[in-house]
Amino acid sequence: MSIKITDECINCGACEPECPNNAIYEGGVEWAITDGTSVKGPFTLLDGSVTDADERHAPISVDTYFIVPNKCTECQGFHEEPQCAAVCPVDCCVPDELYEETVEELMLKKEKLHV
Repeated sequence: MSIKITDECINCGACEPECPNNAIYEGGVEWAITDGTSVKGPFTLLDGSVTDADERHAPISVDTYFIVPNKCTECQGFHEEPQCAAVCPVDCCVPDELYEETVEELMLKKEKLHV
């Protein structure tokens, strides 16, 4: 399951540099799969659609930092716990119920992002 940032976010930015997948963006910023990963070419998103890794996507939030579920691995294979949640001063980095994934699925996602 990926992590999400709730509306309680105070926009301190502590989480963004901690993400090993560059899955965290400031509110209002467009994102791409290729940002901070080694992915090139076509990439299949969680919803089954295919995008080009370099394609810029609309921000998920404009008011607060956000996590791209297609890039979040809960830090599996990098750290013992999600680093965004570990550093968040207001505990607003929480599991995203919309994207339930097993540890195995998260590890496969990590491998796809860092070939």
